[in-house]
Amino acid sequence: MSDLGIRLFAFDWLKTQVEIHGGLLPRKTLVNGFNISGEKYGLVGPQGIWKPKAMDLPISITTIIDGPYSDKIDEKSGILNYRYRGTNPNHRDNMGLRELMNKSIPLIFFHSLSEGEYAATWPTYIIQDNPNDLSFNVMVDDMAYVNQNIESDIPSDPLKGYERRAYITATTMIRLHQQSFRHRVLQAYNKQCTLCKLRHIELLDAAHIIADKEDIGDPIIQNGLSLCKIHHAAFDSNIIGISPDYKVKVRNDILEEIDGTMLKYGLQSFDNKYVILPNSKTNWPDKVRLDIRFNSFLKIG
Repeated sequence: MSDLGIRLFAFDWLKTQVEIHGGLLPRKTLVNGFNISGEKYGLVGPQGIWKPKAMDLPISITTIIDGPYSDKIDEKSGILNYRYRGTNPNHRDNMGLRELMNKSIPLIFFHSLSEGEYAATWPTYIIQDNPNDLSFNVMVDDMAYVNQNIESDIPSDPLKGYERRAYITATTMIRLHQQSFRHRVLQAYNKQCTLCKLRHIELLDAAHIIADKEDIGDPIIQNGLSLCKIHHAAFDSNIIGISPDYKVKVRNDILEEIDGTMLKYGLQSFDNKYVILPNSKTNWPDKVRLDIRFNSFLKIG
């Protein structure tokens, strides 16, 4: 199978894996990859720039969102800056990405959210080489444009569709940062609702104490609460509030209402109860943020 055929197969295979695993892909699944005509194609490896043995050019790049390295998104341009492997611009991995850029060939961008779980984004294009600061510029595109970019014998301009790719890249990175925030918060709370102990992860959200658009609405665990969808909606609607000493308060008009078992046991029964806190005290909700949010709740209630 041609390089193009393998890449398109990998894109389809990843789509299926995302549906199976619910968005976060286990590293073992990606390392094992898939087989074509008896040849194994793993999609990640020990290096951030990864090329399966049977391929001529890299199939994926990997980074850690909110990690210690300098891969970062320029919010104005919508460009992701991805660091070279090492400091030699002519390392074979860096040369491989350069050839992908010159031929406008897409690859996969993996985002490591924890030691063993990844989010996948594709198709991704290398659009610019920056040897002076040892990096490449990377942008995400839509699958609808893949064939027209790579089936021609003449390589297309790597900057073609810049505005479209900038928008897709920026929105993709926002989604990934949100996914990273959710993952870290749910892990801190042992994947359960901090009020009702519900453990079905598909029904859990990471709620911001202070909205992410506010000055101190940082996407950190201490600004998050693991809440089931019912209690998340109730918290966002100021039906319930959480005080700086971690006590739950239910709005007075809700306490006085009579409307069946869901209201009684799903909301009213939590009044004056304490939330379930993370095991690590460093991950406990920030009291300053809780105080600001709780005062807003009291003004409404």
